[in-house]
Amino acid sequence: MKVGIIGLGLIGGSMAIDLRRKGFASEITGVEADTVNAAAAEKIGLVDRVTGFDECVDGSDIVVLAVPVGAAVQMLPKVLDRFAASEDGKDKIVMDVCSTKEQLAANVKYHPMRKNYVASHPMAGTEYSGPWAAMPGLFDGHACIICDREESSPKAVRTVEKLYETLNMRLTYMNSSSHDVHTAYVSHISHVTSFALALTVLDKEKDEKHIFDLASGGFSSTVRLAKSSPDMWTPILTQNRDNVLRVMDTYIDKMKAFREAIADCDEDAIRELIEEANRIRRIIR
Repeated sequence: MKVGIIGLGLIGGSMAIDLRRKGFASEITGVEADTVNAAAAEKIGLVDRVTGFDECVDGSDIVVLAVPVGAAVQMLPKVLDRFAASEDGKDKIVMDVCSTKEQLAANVKYHPMRKNYVASHPMAGTEYSGPWAAMPGLFDGHACIICDREESSPKAVRTVEKLYETLNMRLTYMNSSSHDVHTAYVSHISHVTSFALALTVLDKEKDEKHIFDLASGGFSSTVRLAKSSPDMWTPILTQNRDNVLRVMDTYIDKMKAFREAIADCDEDAIRELIEEANRIRRIIR
């Protein structure tokens, strides 16, 4: 299987490592707009070679869009256009790994090669970015969502399922709209709150230089997502705006409830809020 990966950062690079290591790919080509990242990806052996967009698409059986979703929205129809113009295009597959899906799906809904596209979201990652962040085993045991599978050809879906099974991921299925709602709750709000907490602490640190000397593991784990790439997260939050805003409104309501209870020194109310929050143990162990 010849795999082309467009975007050689954490996700694309980690995918390249394991698809080669586990024998899924016989050849991996990459596309990387950043010249420094492109040179690094080639030097550390993430891909066999870095090529241009057209060469990568034309020479690959599977094309993986591992770029920020704003770029993926623009690239996806271009990939399908090249499939349509190719003699063997009907047998090619394009997939994305983006964190929002509705706009991507809408952008190619009526494309004649729509069935060659499989929408997917591997729920794995770290706060780091770039080819240096790529690592083996990143996807092991994590969930992967395949969206709108009825819109894709059965052959394309089976091939993408095999790819993710090679990466040792757990597969689940939903439509694009449901995906974007769920990720707003389990991923996007976590990043927004981490960004906001980091800004809050940075404001305080201007006056109290020792605040980071006191930071413990709890603070580090809570705020680590604030190190995530703005290039990736800006389009995610804008494309999933409505869902994210609804979650933020609920979050703000809960913060207000805590603020009022603390302001009133209402220990019963504080305890009740904490005990209610402890129910999260049923979901996260």
